Amino acid sequence: MRLLLAEDEAALADAVMTYLSLHHHEVDWADNGSDALDKALDRPYDCILLDIMMPGMDGVSVLKELRAAGSSVPVIFMTAKGELSDKSDGFHAGADDYLTKPFALEELLLRVTALGRRGHVRLTKNLIFADLELDREFHCFTVGGKICLLSPREFQLMEFLILNPNMYFSVETLLDRVWGFSAEVEINTVWVHISQLRKKLETYHAQAKIVSKRSVGYALEKSE
Repeated sequence: MRLLLAEDEAALADAVMTYLSLHHHEVDWADNGSDALDKALDRPYDCILLDIMMPGMDGVSVLKELRAAGSSVPVIFMTAKGELSDKSDGFHAGADDYLTKPFALEELLLRVTALGRRGHVRLTKNLIFADLELDREFHCFTVGGKICLLSPREFQLMEFLILNPNMYFSVETLLDRVWGFSAEVEINTVWVHISQLRKKLETYHAQAKIVSKRSVGYALEKSE
């Protein structure tokens, strides 16, 4: 799953991201409420892990803004504020779960997995473009009954392109929307994944194809 962690304690954030990454989750990090809100509104996440006491904007305010914007992404509050009144405020703001610090990473993983299943129900409808069907549960596409497995990043890239068909996106935009503009990711990583997807589409003789325009970017189009 793709997760957003909003936590201003760097040591805790590092421990959580390392643990969840070991269990095959992709985690973006924001160390303040304002950045967390921007990321949550800009990119699709399967679950958000939200601290309450953060600089910029507190977690409850972040969640209220998300819900007001129509977001139904599952949210787990992770906070030292463990009084019943604090939990009541969190749930009334729209939280799905509440985890009091300190907590065991194993428990966090269990709650993320459980909420991810619930949230995933809203996302399992397959996406169809031309003769290609993208399976959002098993991260593969099918063409003419033949199944092609995708890596997690290939799936995210294909999903983004299918949700925005016939629209051209620059490499920088794809890097931002799919990879989250990670400082550790170079632009040529996008080129590599585009090339891999193109080969898979060609191998399965899909009508869908990824086309490019010089100095413009890439788009998913139906072949003539």
